[in-house]
Amino acid sequence: DARLYGIAGFARDVLAVADNMHRALEAIGPELRESTDAKVKALIEGVELTERELLKTLEKNGVSKFSPQGEKFDPNVHQAMYEVPTSDLAPGLVAEVIQAGYMIGERVLRPAMVAVSKAVQNTPASANDNS
Repeated sequence: DARLYGIAGFARDVLAVADNMHRALEAIGPELRESTDAKVKALIEGVELTERELLKTLEKNGVSKFSPQGEKFDPNVHQAMYEVPTSDLAPGLVAEVIQAGYMIGERVLRPAMVAVSKAVQNTPASANDNS
């Protein structure tokens, strides 16, 4: 336990770096990736490679990333940020992952920040509405 969970504080600090790299890569849209020159493409590929290597290193040390899209909301591993009214998903499912979560061994290192689906409210037509 000490060997596996002893790095939890350090791992939490490193997650901020992983999150920032992921946000930087998401900010570059597909059209920008295609229209840019070779040097910028090489830079983007380098950042992607660095992100993959960072995640591999975390996994090698017992830290795994999870993204619960479409799963049933579980307050033990998910942090609900807001609800999304939708008819596409059953109520209580993860509709959107805002920030991925991480586990260290069998423990939650950081819960996933999620939006949870809720049933769409059908509002009755107004009594004054004659249309």
